[in-house]
Amino acid sequence: MDTLIKAARIVNEDSLFESDVRIERDRIVEISTAITAQPNDHVVEANGCYLMPGMIDDQVHFREPGLTHKGSIASESRAAVAGGITSYMEMPNVNPATTSIAALESKFELASVRSMANYSFYLGATENNIEQIKRLDAARHCGLKVFMGASTGDLLVEDPAALELIFRETPTLIVTHCESGPVMQRNEEEILRSQNTLSIEDHPRLRDTEACFTSSEYAVGLAKRYNSQLHVLHITTEKELALFSPGPIDGKAVTAEACVHHLWFTQDDYPRLGNFIKCNPAIKSQQDRDALIEALHTGRIDIIATDHAPHTLAEKEQDYAKSPAGLPLVQHALLSLMDHVHNDRLTLAQVVDKTAHNPAKRYAIEGRGYIREGYYADLVMIAPDHPTPVSDDSLLYKCGWSPFSGHAFASSIRGTWVNGTRVYDGEKVVETTGHAMRLSFNR
Repeated sequence: MDTLIKAARIVNEDSLFESDVRIERDRIVEISTAITAQPNDHVVEANGCYLMPGMIDDQVHFREPGLTHKGSIASESRAAVAGGITSYMEMPNVNPATTSIAALESKFELASVRSMANYSFYLGATENNIEQIKRLDAARHCGLKVFMGASTGDLLVEDPAALELIFRETPTLIVTHCESGPVMQRNEEEILRSQNTLSIEDHPRLRDTEACFTSSEYAVGLAKRYNSQLHVLHITTEKELALFSPGPIDGKAVTAEACVHHLWFTQDDYPRLGNFIKCNPAIKSQQDRDALIEALHTGRIDIIATDHAPHTLAEKEQDYAKSPAGLPLVQHALLSLMDHVHNDRLTLAQVVDKTAHNPAKRYAIEGRGYIREGYYADLVMIAPDHPTPVSDDSLLYKCGWSPFSGHAFASSIRGTWVNGTRVYDGEKVVETTGHAMRLSFNR
């Protein structure tokens, strides 16, 4: 059954206009006013809703394989489409870590039968898997993830010679988690000289501005030295912003991103939420948060993502030192950005740029990220003035909790389409299979 969306308020390419949209199979075939419905069309009345390109989330942790007590491709992609995310790129720190092409392709096989949204997966860099890295296919793989001083086991890459080889030889986009291990170690020693143990309120002191800037500056320097394509994930500090150039994303070799929780919370929220907002890099000051939002306006920050990283409630309720870093975000990420729109901190056009257009440009994703005739019908419909209260029983995450519980967002997701298939109807996920696709890249 084909779909006709009537009288939608389309937000696309810096424009807001009312139009109908006709979808045939998996593609948008017509954008016009007063399109006539065909006998077998499924007609959807927009009723004042915005219609936007679905969010492309370039940073999620769906925990499969090996960590499925926290989440899975099936469970977390269901939550993602309920939040208006139509495509995602998933990280390699699973068990075992995704450090070979064989392990990488096995995740694609899992997603082909389990995912509700379009998908791609990163290979993880180690200090000795350069031959696997060289086998990455720029047209079929989204990129290489490098943990620079902020991981454990094989995925931690700190050796300068290994990093130089990676930045010189990687055939795809490199994405980095940047926090300096030596700086964090020095910070911990200094804090413990004046107190016996660390608490959650020490988290932004342990993983402070200097830890982030030192590592980000190093990554940017390597990218410039070796002419690498680099995307620095989850920037959290005002100081780091000077490393990135303002303006449109086109032609940039080095780009930066912010995540929704760093745009929402500040360190003043630690006493209230504790480990539930423990994440790496740490949530920092209001001044840092406000600087990130300003950088979205100037173009120093190019992309907004989630870094969705679920852990069980029991894991998060442990003492600070044992509680793992990360929080579930995909179900409410886009709604949190719509609250920024309601509060005049972002515009609708900026939300679409940073969550759909720019990810599509940066990764050269084929046929997605825009509402255009001939493009895949990856769409989200948002009712701007229909509140969404967040309660634990409304969550689709396998972990069953959210840092947003108790908050009511000003807007609601009224529909999500992935390749022309409506997978969320505004109240529930429409259980269907075979519609999600592996992302491809025009590189």
